[in-house]
Amino acid sequence: MLGEMTIHKLLIKMGEVNASDLHIKVGSPPVLRIASQLHRVDSGVMTADDTAALLAPIIPANLKQQLEEKGGLDFSHMEGPTERFRCAIFHAGGAIHAAIRRVNPVIPSFKALHLPKIYGEIADTTHEGLVVICGVTGCGKSTTLAAMIDHMNETRMSNIITVEDPVEYLFVPKKSFISQREIGIDVVDFPTSLRAAVRQDPDTIMIGEMRDRETMMAGLMAAETGHTVFVTLHTADTMQSFGRILEFFPSSEHQFIRSTLANGLRAVMAQRLLPCVKEDIDRVPATEVLLNNSTVQDKIRANEDEDMPAIIAGSEHEGMHDFTSSLTRLVEEDFVDLKTAEKYAPNREALVSRVRGIEVTADKLIQRVKR
Repeated sequence: MLGEMTIHKLLIKMGEVNASDLHIKVGSPPVLRIASQLHRVDSGVMTADDTAALLAPIIPANLKQQLEEKGGLDFSHMEGPTERFRCAIFHAGGAIHAAIRRVNPVIPSFKALHLPKIYGEIADTTHEGLVVICGVTGCGKSTTLAAMIDHMNETRMSNIITVEDPVEYLFVPKKSFISQREIGIDVVDFPTSLRAAVRQDPDTIMIGEMRDRETMMAGLMAAETGHTVFVTLHTADTMQSFGRILEFFPSSEHQFIRSTLANGLRAVMAQRLLPCVKEDIDRVPATEVLLNNSTVQDKIRANEDEDMPAIIAGSEHEGMHDFTSSLTRLVEEDFVDLKTAEKYAPNREALVSRVRGIEVTADKLIQRVKR
């Protein structure tokens, strides 16, 4: 029996307890996922009639036929002006079930994410070109991307269009104007949305993830024609990003793509999340940043990607840095212990040598003070 319980009250409760998901199933009370753990709501077990009645108010009228014909549907639902939910409603065992994800309305700042200042500088100074945020699954690249877009939202007046699958953070317009489009809900796919986006007078386009040739080409073309384009890419470091981008295209097109990248690329920023030793911080990012200067442009055109690590290491005065430098800073500032940093280091010996160099320098300074 539902009693006074409604779907609207459950959605509001998600925000109050910071739940990420709500599950509605026959034979169980509603279930909330809080901090990765499932918790039953204190109510009775739901029947098939209960779940149908509970979910009916949020199912769009124009999608009800689709639910009956296809057995399931995905849509976005707003509860008030700032609470957005991604809803998956589906038939199971002859009844209607649901999995509802709350879109995070709180976007962390650069400071909260412990990102180096170059991230803010790129967000402040980039008015055209491609910015790639890369890393493996679970490294926080989507959160970093959201922080960069929201920084622009707070500091400049521009028209921002996002194309996401799924929407992970809800942007509230501040100085900027923002349109968030979700694949499967607002538009059918990435290529269709990007073709439309360039006709919607955007200053900035955010692409949730580069997944296919058409999306990659549309993003490259938009960046080369004067738009700012932010994307995420699934690669471990900056150098691998070039190979990953080229994988989307036949070899006969590689030189053209390299030329387009050389002209349109602004920066490639990679990250890895490490456990933090400070009590109030769970994880911190180790980062690697490549900025597209004239030397990098020449290397991209000449298919000399293997030279990028040396360029990064020798260009820290420009804001570039490699993972070894970032890990060294994290150890030096007591965010990460050396043993943990070694596990994530691309070159363990280089890291240990750099850290020992810092330790020796510190010891010398202490000795001088004592004298």
